[in-house]
Amino acid sequence: MSTLTPTTSPARTPTPRKAAPATHPRTSSHALLSKAVVNGLLIVAACYTLMPVSWLLFAATKNDRDLFATSGFSLGDFNLFDNLGHVLTFNDGIYLRWFGNSILYSVVGSAASTFLCVATGYAFDKYAFKGKEKLFGLVLGGVLVPTTVIQLPMYLLATKAGVVNTYWALLLPALVNPFGVYLARVFSEGYVPNEILEAARVDGASELRTFAVIALPMLAPGFMTIFLFSFTASWNNFFGALVMLNDEKLYPVNLGLFMWNSVTQQQPEYYSLVITGSLIAVVPLIVAFVCLQRFWRSGLTAGAVK
Repeated sequence: MSTLTPTTSPARTPTPRKAAPATHPRTSSHALLSKAVVNGLLIVAACYTLMPVSWLLFAATKNDRDLFATSGFSLGDFNLFDNLGHVLTFNDGIYLRWFGNSILYSVVGSAASTFLCVATGYAFDKYAFKGKEKLFGLVLGGVLVPTTVIQLPMYLLATKAGVVNTYWALLLPALVNPFGVYLARVFSEGYVPNEILEAARVDGASELRTFAVIALPMLAPGFMTIFLFSFTASWNNFFGALVMLNDEKLYPVNLGLFMWNSVTQQQPEYYSLVITGSLIAVVPLIVAFVCLQRFWRSGLTAGAVK
């Protein structure tokens, strides 16, 4: 009777490991030097960027006397809360009206503009129609046109439409964002697989439902990125408001601060109003980037690994 015995493989002689190449001291020193140079440049850039905001913060804490009697980055008598109260109550609280106008122009206008950009970019990416690439090239041509160049034609069009010196004079132009359309198409190509859309169509979903229920949530990082760009541009839109608006009650906050600053030579007490008002005007931008960064940063590496 034969028995089965396990086969044993001959013992292997361990192969000697290759020694790790020694790091040359010169290479190590060059790497440390490069790292130090890069970090140094980043620190200088950060200081250069934050210096105006830090000066604004110091200046907003001073009264009118310390504002001119002390250096820019030195502290005087702490007067921040009095300055804030003065700004918010000056001229029957006109600053709050300007601030609310800026919120309206930036949030409502940017949200509508971003939705249109995402829908347009999605259509350029997922649908085939005659002249698509030529039309998209025309949209990209709009990116090359500076905003200041088209302000006069936009003013003439607004005059014909009868919307000059109204909220629509700034809300309607904000809907047009060629760069946002380009970004939306790029995000659609990277974040919305065609296979998922085909599966939704097979299940009987309409094109509008497919976009609203499937594609739009997948484009959330792109939506937030475009919204932040549009929000920043709308909040800082000074020249468009200067051309379109004459009524003080319709001013955004940056145009209102400009008007206050224009009389500081004759009335120096307006300096504290301008400085403190400028500090308040920076806060929404900081809040927007801090609160929304988790949405657009979440998609930065999407599609990098298959």
